[in-house]
Amino acid sequence: MTGTGRTIVSRPGIALADSAALGIALAVGTFGFYTTFAGAGRFLVAGIGGIILGLGLAFFTSRQRMGLVLTLGSSVLAYLLLGSALAAPEESVAGFVPTLSSLQLIVSGVVLSWKQLLTSAAPVGTENGLLVVPFLSAYAAALVTGTMAWRLRNPFWAVLPVLALMVSSTALGAHDSFLPAIRGVLLMAVVTAWLAYRRRQSLAPVGSGVRAKSSQPTRAAGAVHLRRALSGALVLTIAGSIALVVAPLVDTSTHRTVVRDSVVPPLDLHEYASPLESFRDYEKNQKDNTLFAVTGLQSGERIRLATLDSYDGVVFSASADGSSAFAPAGNSATLADAGPQSARTALQVRIGSYSGVWLPSVGSASGFSFGGSRAGELAHSLYFNRVTDTALVPTGVQDADTYKVSVVSQPQPAEAELQKAVFATVALPRSENVPQIVTTKANEFVGDAVTPLDRVRKLETALSKQGAFSHGLDGEAKSLSGHGAQRIASLLSAKQMVGDDEQYAVAMTLMARELGIPARVVMGFYPDPQKPLGTGTMDIKGADVHAWVEVAFAGVGWVAFNPTPSKDNVPIPPAPQPKSKPQPQVLQPPPPPQAPAEFPPDSAPNAKDTEPSQQGLWAVIGPILAVVGIGLVPVCIVLLPLLFIAGLKKRRRTRRSVGGSPSERMSGGWSEVLSLATDLGTNVAGNATRRETAARLGESFPATGNSAVLLAQRADEAVFAQGDTTDDEILDYWRTVDASLEQMTGSVGFWRRQKAKFSPRSLAAEARLREVIPKEAVDWMSRVRFPRSLRRVFRRGPTNTGRG
Repeated sequence: MTGTGRTIVSRPGIALADSAALGIALAVGTFGFYTTFAGAGRFLVAGIGGIILGLGLAFFTSRQRMGLVLTLGSSVLAYLLLGSALAAPEESVAGFVPTLSSLQLIVSGVVLSWKQLLTSAAPVGTENGLLVVPFLSAYAAALVTGTMAWRLRNPFWAVLPVLALMVSSTALGAHDSFLPAIRGVLLMAVVTAWLAYRRRQSLAPVGSGVRAKSSQPTRAAGAVHLRRALSGALVLTIAGSIALVVAPLVDTSTHRTVVRDSVVPPLDLHEYASPLESFRDYEKNQKDNTLFAVTGLQSGERIRLATLDSYDGVVFSASADGSSAFAPAGNSATLADAGPQSARTALQVRIGSYSGVWLPSVGSASGFSFGGSRAGELAHSLYFNRVTDTALVPTGVQDADTYKVSVVSQPQPAEAELQKAVFATVALPRSENVPQIVTTKANEFVGDAVTPLDRVRKLETALSKQGAFSHGLDGEAKSLSGHGAQRIASLLSAKQMVGDDEQYAVAMTLMARELGIPARVVMGFYPDPQKPLGTGTMDIKGADVHAWVEVAFAGVGWVAFNPTPSKDNVPIPPAPQPKSKPQPQVLQPPPPPQAPAEFPPDSAPNAKDTEPSQQGLWAVIGPILAVVGIGLVPVCIVLLPLLFIAGLKKRRRTRRSVGGSPSERMSGGWSEVLSLATDLGTNVAGNATRRETAARLGESFPATGNSAVLLAQRADEAVFAQGDTTDDEILDYWRTVDASLEQMTGSVGFWRRQKAKFSPRSLAAEARLREVIPKEAVDWMSRVRFPRSLRRVFRRGPTNTGRG
């Protein structure tokens, strides 16, 4: 610890001001996680608690002058003792007493919680160690910030951890940041004011104890300080106001890129068949089977199974990318703030014969609460799509699985409201391989309709009134299943359109998109509107399956339309054709045999069948390592000069200890002592003798006084005495040099040792000495051997540099 650090922590006023300013700045950075945790109270306790713990520990270790090892040990011990209460309260006894489970969670969370946070859809929950991220981030940043503020001579370094916390919480957070402009302005204002305060305190005399003889100068100085404070506050206010006004104008982007965009592996929906492909199966094989039972279904509500917005000419499926991508639900009970609490209803679902990955839901879901023996498995594997209000569990549901979903019903808007609405601007995947007849029929059906609602109603009415209904089952008119491009083309080109919900919903959606209308297909269930719901539990059977169309209107949302004809509108049977008279059959000779066709060898097997999925551990941590690597570039730029200086010093020591004549090696040992003293801040006179320099070193480093004198004497004897020094004497001399160096470094603090290790002062002093004395002259003087009678003269003479 430096002398400045001891002064700061021993002055309670400055330390208290530092704690308040740094605490506010760190809290501003921690609030970058606010939207990720939806402002949960436990998140605030974890973040603010980490700041208080980190600053308190930094103050204590600085005041006690603890070294690096003791400081790190104390920080780890505090994390283990208080981490359970702040980051794992649910696993602790009474919410604060550590248990084996809570300790295991906070220890493993140091490594695993970051991945879990980034792979969970925001807002995430507060269980399973997710609170470790904000707590550990705030705790580490506060500890480093306080340590730098109260130990380093320059307080400006303490701002770096604060900015690092601000950047990391924003990058690791959700797409919608919490008050970014206000937080940025507040952070800059607090940091600027604190740095100005610390600079003023560093310039003020400490403990002078001198009173002013007159009160007039004191009043004048106070007035000057007051004017400066008011001017600074005015400048900060003006700058903050300008920033608040300009920030929304500059930032026109609607989507903010965060780390989770690169880390969260997207759900591969291609692994799951589109539920629309199984539409006919529900009517054919599960018509009377109870798929699931629903309690709490309101009149007019439709049970949504899947929202489909991507068409490739073969199947209508859910888009696997873009804004409508599925994301893991960090907290299944709190998926999104779908509306006021009073407008929410609870829908209870008990699975029967239904088996699939899509979860039946109603309206806008805001949370799922699973029950039964598989509750934990289903909750942890839940994926949710905010845009389409669709939930999915890759593990699939089974018989007797139960869950409760909190929903906000979205009633059908009034016709008068829709008449005034325009289409919303929605990003939908481009439909591919759409038959040309779709565009032709769309323009024909819409005709001269002008208003958006009239255009949609024209499509809906044309299909529902001109078409006929048939599932193609036994006893019904022929109607092929599927909704590929060929099936839709045959539907629209036939003299009489025949199909069911599957074909009509897809046809209307494709025609609407060809006209620039944002539309999508929804598959789900709803009972017969003519059948009363009652107040109890309703069994949803396969016969209740339906598909409909949703169109997006600005200010209204997605509105449902039903292009499917009534089940009573059956096809008109074709007129009977006259029977043709069969001609007598003539036996034809068999065709000549054909040579078997030769197929080229399969030289390129399907990589999908032969290679396992490449999305493993590296696919998850690879982007994280890339972000960390980019962040380390400035660190490397700072460290390279330090490593270069350390390399030069190591090369200089090697040259001094093994290079040159024996006298040069002995003199080199003494020069090594002088170089370290120079790097430690001691001014060594260039025209002093070795003994005079040794006395100077004894004053600066009392522990090395005797050894410095001994080294100076032995170096003088080796340089000025006749005869060469043996290798054993040189090795023994260097051992004494190393011991003296250890005594010198041991007499100063940790930070001063590190500063000396990378200080270029000795290298610069050596360079200046070489410019003054030519190398040839130095080499000649080192080879001269003087008589013993003149030895004393050269030891004390003014021309001796003391460095050999």
